[in-house]
Amino acid sequence: MISLKHLLFSFFVLLFMKCKTVNEKIPVSDSEFKVETISKKSAISDTTFVSLKAMSTDFVFDMKYATNDNFLKQAVYDCPECYLRQKTVVALIEANKEFISLGYRIKIFDCYRPLSIQKKMWKIVPNPVYVADPTKGSIHNRGCAVDITLVDATGKELDMGTPFDFFGEASSHNYTNVTDEVKKNRQLLKDVMLKHNFKSFDSEWWHYNLNGGNLEKLANFNWECN
Repeated sequence: MISLKHLLFSFFVLLFMKCKTVNEKIPVSDSEFKVETISKKSAISDTTFVSLKAMSTDFVFDMKYATNDNFLKQAVYDCPECYLRQKTVVALIEANKEFISLGYRIKIFDCYRPLSIQKKMWKIVPNPVYVADPTKGSIHNRGCAVDITLVDATGKELDMGTPFDFFGEASSHNYTNVTDEVKKNRQLLKDVMLKHNFKSFDSEWWHYNLNGGNLEKLANFNWECN
């Protein structure tokens, strides 16, 4: 026969377990396409999308696809924002710190790109040498690629031989018919970016992918404009 003491003990054990279950925080994994603008790096998963502007004020931004100054000849972004995976942001900030120590800084042309925009680009230039086939997706669509150049202390862009998004042989890292200054500038950009876990894209001097970025999933969200 169960004693009153045992019954009371069982009742309080059950009550304690119920309260613990109600009050305990259930861990929630980051959504693959979750967007964060907070600046506390330790609170963010390295695959979460974050705003580069919220993480660092040391970059120069010229988001070409939020203007008409691009090969599409139209603005395809609602506002000039730069989102990337957290791990891409961390590597990019470290690269920029080195450039700053040398008297330069990174100027950003493009960051994460929604897959819908990739499809528009493909319709205009269906050439995989210059535009990623949207059926496979770009590293831009995965939040692990950036289009960049360098500016000096006055904000002037270094001479890279061609404009951004110039679809021609002269944009290639392997193209040698450029001035010594252009060769030096391209090599500087490449050397520092490779040192900080990026790799270059042969046909575009401005394009850099984070190593392993091709393993991330494609994304097609559009950020909110303030």
